[in-house]
Amino acid sequence: MHHPSSRYDVLFNFGSNAHGYDGADPLAGLIDVSGTLYGTTAFGGPINQGGYGTVFSITTAGKETVLYTFNGDDAAFPAAAVVYINGTLYGTTAGDGVYGPGYGDGTVYAMHIDGTNFRVLHKFTGGADGMYPMAALIAVKGRLYGTTYQGGAYNEGTVFSVRMTDGEERVLHSFSGGSDGAYPLAGLTDAKGSLYGTTQQGGEGRSAGDSGTVFRVSENGTETVLYSFSGPDGAFPRAGLIVDRDTLFGTTGGGGAASLGTVFSISTAGKNERVLYSFGSDSSDDGTAPVAGLTAVKMLFYGTTYSGGAAGYGTIFSVSKGGREHVLHSFGADYTNDGIYPEAGLINVQQTLYGTTYEGGISEPSCPRSGDVCDYGTVFALEL
Repeated sequence: MHHPSSRYDVLFNFGSNAHGYDGADPLAGLIDVSGTLYGTTAFGGPINQGGYGTVFSITTAGKETVLYTFNGDDAAFPAAAVVYINGTLYGTTAGDGVYGPGYGDGTVYAMHIDGTNFRVLHKFTGGADGMYPMAALIAVKGRLYGTTYQGGAYNEGTVFSVRMTDGEERVLHSFSGGSDGAYPLAGLTDAKGSLYGTTQQGGEGRSAGDSGTVFRVSENGTETVLYSFSGPDGAFPRAGLIVDRDTLFGTTGGGGAASLGTVFSISTAGKNERVLYSFGSDSSDDGTAPVAGLTAVKMLFYGTTYSGGAAGYGTIFSVSKGGREHVLHSFGADYTNDGIYPEAGLINVQQTLYGTTYEGGISEPSCPRSGDVCDYGTVFALEL
């Protein structure tokens, strides 16, 4: 069901400074620190620094500030959101400068919230310690926990932790690509002392490369597969989970009744998996490929789909626990001016949802590309 919204507003268009000096192509969502929003762009920054991505802040009125520009020698290509802990921002990048500017296997980094004192806590080697961290970190008892998409003992990804004080890294679990899962793109959720996550592929009783899993891992590295997706119940989860009491809620980018993705729930014990909504049930206008996680506001879950919607460029949606879905905004209906292809989830700040689109938006005052439309991405707001 469509609910076109006049409450949607583009706060900022990346590319407002020529050639993406202010950042380009945000893959990650935002965080809120005392009313200011913080995020990353996977590319962009001054051309003489290679366009390896940025960390930025933006006010809810739309004033953007680039806090740090990656130069490829320190780190490159942040795909994940930052996390804020006691005055410091922590994050991951998918590349680094080990094998030349902009290449390598990724990092865990830290900086002051104003962008000063940047430091790399850990550079992944591409071997047993993991490679290509694509997800945000969480902090538990002085350590940062996350996942790498590849690397580990079997090159199928890892769950790792890094000590905040000195960067000492431990691999908690190396995915084998079989029953325990493979290729985690999502971060972790801490619930009652256990860490929960998803893998995009693998699964119990099936070969590597199948439909993905929900897993639990203890702080000492014991991994348990809670659920293996098979297709109709969802497939290929790319996003992390949120927890409400003893129930986990998440999305799958594929699978479901129309093979266009789902919103699902499952208990923390791995019981009672339920598809709350299958995208494509109301034609593809209801959105397709929800690759980002959910945000709970009161009695509803809010999220984004990467594609589908009225114009085919993605949506903002809500889903109730009873499975009732509403489209709040379809991207691309105003050509690409409102942004297209949201890769990330949403945050709620005082009853307004904030997020990013990977492409789309108008460059102001001039566009360095042909025509008057750029595709460097946006920061947007939707008032509830």
